[in-house]
Amino acid sequence: MDKINQTDLYAVILAGGSGTRFWPLSRETCPKQMLQMIGEDSLLLQTIKRLDGFIPREKTYIITTKDLAQDIHFHLQDLGVGDKIKIIQEPIGRNTAPAIGLAAIYLQRISPDSTMIAMPADHFIRNLEDFHKALKTALIGAESGYLVTLGIRPHRPETGYGYIKVDSTSATGSEGLFKVERFVEKPNLETAKTYLSHGNYFWNSGIFIWKTSKILLEIRNHLPSLYKDLMEIEALLLQSDHTNGRNDQDRQQRFYDYYSHLENMSIDYGVMEKSDKVMVVPSNFEWSDLGNWTALDEILEKDTDGNILKGNAVDFGSQNSIIVGGERLVATVGLKEMVVVDTPDATLVLSKERAQEVKKVVERLKRENRQEYSLHRTVLRPWGSYTVLEKGPGYKIKRIFIKPKAKLSLQTHRHRSEHWVVVSGTAKVMRGEDVYYVHPHESTYIPISVKHRLENPGLIPVQIIEIQNGEYTEEDDIERLDDEYSRT
Repeated sequence: MDKINQTDLYAVILAGGSGTRFWPLSRETCPKQMLQMIGEDSLLLQTIKRLDGFIPREKTYIITTKDLAQDIHFHLQDLGVGDKIKIIQEPIGRNTAPAIGLAAIYLQRISPDSTMIAMPADHFIRNLEDFHKALKTALIGAESGYLVTLGIRPHRPETGYGYIKVDSTSATGSEGLFKVERFVEKPNLETAKTYLSHGNYFWNSGIFIWKTSKILLEIRNHLPSLYKDLMEIEALLLQSDHTNGRNDQDRQQRFYDYYSHLENMSIDYGVMEKSDKVMVVPSNFEWSDLGNWTALDEILEKDTDGNILKGNAVDFGSQNSIIVGGERLVATVGLKEMVVVDTPDATLVLSKERAQEVKKVVERLKRENRQEYSLHRTVLRPWGSYTVLEKGPGYKIKRIFIKPKAKLSLQTHRHRSEHWVVVSGTAKVMRGEDVYYVHPHESTYIPISVKHRLENPGLIPVQIIEIQNGEYTEEDDIERLDDEYSRT
């Protein structure tokens, strides 16, 4: 990488999506990138690790929405990689063009000569040596002022991906760089077969390499309204630098106002398809964007009948099906081309040919305000986790797990009381002005509107059964008065 100054090379990982097509495993508060879909690491951690030896972790940025930022931060901390990696928060998700523009502004403030490698957080890549080789080639093109993307050489007529058509006569002096003739939307099967036979069509990987100054220039040329708003946001960031955080609330509100009105636009449609400065590196590494459940067919090991079985599942006589068991045993017999996914609070059953339609289920659950679209029954928190065991009109029962030396926020509830029974460990309780300890087989009661806090002062986990009673028992009935983790 002789022509690139590695001191100015940064990675930007796009992690704002929720991955609705992998429901019920992915939820709004636990999106696809935080799941262990393949192997022992989450998809986000796999994305971070595949850059090891190429970009230092202190030069890796994750851009995500404000709603997801804290969960991602704690997810990285639990995985032991949260100290060096920085998070850029979008006030609200507005697609990849605004996200990349915002990241470019941040990097420009650090280094005006910075180069960005931008990639999604939820893709699968194998053959890292070939991946790094493709990046090195792309960086040469970026240094010459081009917007470079990686194109994946197709090995089947895929209808779920967009394509890039390259001008095969346009090879530059740098081996492996070609000019893009045009971007093509997802084709039908016959068209995809034609693309495969031509040999100069490649899958659009969504991985981009460019100078931050160059991508901002191209945004100015092709998305002038977005560029204008990005410059206003940059001015707000500069004001914050010069005032040491004074009047932050006003600036944050203005930031939200600017950002929430940005056009929802992908960088592909807004810039890449319009610019005449785009090049592609045809690449051979194994790649998948994990767009829906059927993507696992190309990645995970199958049995002799073409089935993928994960978790607590047994099967007899099924063919070419994906069966994912959870806490309960899932038993299947004689399925063909089906997907079955079980979680404690939701089960998905669908035919593979309609795998894209999972998003319709999520949209309906969201319209009906069903918590299954956003939360799992077990919810991870920085202090531990809680599991909803049962709920009904006027009550909810939880199992609470508190890590050693961890504490919940100091809080009150307007609509519910809580009764805690300690199962294991010793809990330190603050109730009003009183502080006391509750041991196994003992209990305590928290009335409505009384400030309280749970803490684990010991070296072993604390487990508690919590019984909530009241007219409203949802999670937004929490007023935090003090919090170790800066949550609101």
